Amino acid sequence: MALVAIVGRPNVGKSTLFNRLTKSRKAIVSETAGTTRDRQYGKCEWNGREFSVVDTGGWVVKSDDVFEEEIRKQVVIATEEADLVLFVVDIATGLTDWDEDVALILRRAKLPVLVVVNKADDFDQYYEAAEFYKLGLGDPICISAATGSGTGDLLDVVLEKLKDAKEDEVEEGIPRFAVVGRPNAGKSSLINAFIGEERHIVTDIAGTTRDSIYTRYDKFGFDFYLVDTAGIRRKNKVTEDLEFYSVMRSIRAIENSDVCILMIDATRGIEAQDMNIFQLIQRNNKSLVVVVNKWDLVENKDQVVVKTFEDAIRERMAPFTDFPIIFASALTKQRIFRVLETAKQVYLNRTARVGTSKLNEIMLPLIEAYPPPSVKGKYIKIKYCMQVPDTQIPTFVFYANLPQYVKEPYRRFLENKIRENWQMTGCPINVFIRQK
Repeated sequence: MALVAIVGRPNVGKSTLFNRLTKSRKAIVSETAGTTRDRQYGKCEWNGREFSVVDTGGWVVKSDDVFEEEIRKQVVIATEEADLVLFVVDIATGLTDWDEDVALILRRAKLPVLVVVNKADDFDQYYEAAEFYKLGLGDPICISAATGSGTGDLLDVVLEKLKDAKEDEVEEGIPRFAVVGRPNAGKSSLINAFIGEERHIVTDIAGTTRDSIYTRYDKFGFDFYLVDTAGIRRKNKVTEDLEFYSVMRSIRAIENSDVCILMIDATRGIEAQDMNIFQLIQRNNKSLVVVVNKWDLVENKDQVVVKTFEDAIRERMAPFTDFPIIFASALTKQRIFRVLETAKQVYLNRTARVGTSKLNEIMLPLIEAYPPPSVKGKYIKIKYCMQVPDTQIPTFVFYANLPQYVKEPYRRFLENKIRENWQMTGCPINVFIRQK
């Protein structure tokens, strides 16, 4: 899936444009410069096509010099990882030195850039946009992110620019495993432990510098693609903001994978950045294996410590708690083979199919014993259920007389009963209630 990054100096309306494109209100909008501190990520759909959008945001800093340096860093990262950059400028303030500095970096990048002139609420202002031709990045596109004016034309141009985006050529039907996690969690060490010794068995399918790289792993009875997020394609002299860099890389890797291996540092526990990446995995409906790395550095490793650690992880990631947790060490190669075995099993769980007769035989008595609570004196009856064929993740439909009254807690009850009776650990499940 193509990745579009929104860049520009603070207070030009990047977050407003992000909310408009993703049809959400996730990004906080304020007149105060530097409001966006956390990176925002979402999906945009237009004319039947879908692509990812990243709001790069601004940094809250005390000096203009530091601020200018941070802007440069975020633009450099965006140009390395994105397929298209939306360079947002403000027609009210006109062309500034900061705009020209960002444009200088973008002109050196070998990727499409669209100059988006925001806050053009009046058509008379469109004539003032001519000064942005000085940036040397093509025709400026006038929009108003606040009112939505011009965003449809902008999206048409975005799709036109993305139509030639290169797709990775990989064999269908072979699992794709992505190793993701925050910086210094041990992703590189784990990948090197998998492929570092017998490189002749590994074949690289190289994309461009902005694409994910798939590495075929076909030894010890395994056959899968390893989606690169670190190690294999390490850039020289990486000086960018590590947190933003890891999220940008994780977005692409997660989208192009079937199973995500989330690395957590045992010496630091689960942190906010781990939760950000976990939410990306959930949002993309990917299967999950959690690996607690650097377990060799933990002194007390009794069962109480293990249980406490597991409970803490599942509590933070609730309500989705049915995923395997492996305590390993990439450095000493402790349990790394088990990581591969578990990831393979989770992939098989994702593709599992349950027969309709067996599903009804087990689920209907459970539903009869614990029916949905009545609403306004009306009783809800579920008489039939089935698994929808040919879906990316296991999807189940329950047919009821009053589907609109079945609430989320009962959907989770149905999902939990499915998980209790069939092996679907690690993969998300869709449960829909439909009119019978």
